[in-house]
Amino acid sequence: MKSLLAWLCLGLWMSSAYADKQILLIAGSRSHGAGEHEFRAGCLLLADCLQKIPGIHATVASNGWPSDETVLRSADAILFYADGGSGHPAIQPARLKLIDELAAKGVGICTAHYGVEVPAGLPGFAMLRWTGGYFEPYWSVNPTWKANFDKFPPHPITRGVQPFSIDDEWYYHMRFAPEMTGVTPILSVVPPLETVRQPDGTHSSNPWVRSEVSRGIPQTLMWAFDRPTGGRGFGFTGGHYHQNWGNDDFRRLILNALVWASGAEVPPGGIVSTVTPDQLKANQDAK
Repeated sequence: MKSLLAWLCLGLWMSSAYADKQILLIAGSRSHGAGEHEFRAGCLLLADCLQKIPGIHATVASNGWPSDETVLRSADAILFYADGGSGHPAIQPARLKLIDELAAKGVGICTAHYGVEVPAGLPGFAMLRWTGGYFEPYWSVNPTWKANFDKFPPHPITRGVQPFSIDDEWYYHMRFAPEMTGVTPILSVVPPLETVRQPDGTHSSNPWVRSEVSRGIPQTLMWAFDRPTGGRGFGFTGGHYHQNWGNDDFRRLILNALVWASGAEVPPGGIVSTVTPDQLKANQDAK
């Protein structure tokens, strides 16, 4: 009887905690080789996991900016998982203005992998307002290496996440909001010095990042942002290799983060989901 009552209470808590939150995942168009930058397949996989949560509704917009902008206006959180830089879906002036309006209303704005990069200037300032940080060329770097994560800060995004190691194209040395106001590092490590031994370039290395890594200063690979004006955001720099979504802790981090960014409550053990090898293979782009 007590067990049944506990389950009923948990069900009521989940229904109220997740009450009717709309999460929009914007998947970029085809990019890179097979198994890399599988934006559509990754978004569809994450959306399927989110759809299993009572009260959470997930929609995927494929191939970049949605043609019907009403899906943006009805969202509680928006994820950009797409190519960035000059090809980022959100950097056109009218789109920046729209996302600014949505963020001002408290909509969660989130970025993953290449989606964390926008040009410096107006797009960069916008990303600082929305998510608290972004990849800035000639300042940030994007090496590939196996990162080991064994410590996590107390935060709803880290609930249920266990230590893990994973090989990915991890971006770091982001340009963050002044004095890190509102920014909480979620994944932080000291990268190997080998990751910045290349010649200086837009994405490869620079004197500032080499100095920090050589001095053992931890670099933030994922962060959460509580906007001073209200609303939430996050940046997650992993996600280059599609197979990594098969790792339970890697996947739990971004599922937790999306639920948190929508304004819903993340359960004590985090978002539990299961992904099969067949599900990982599904929906990948023809490349």
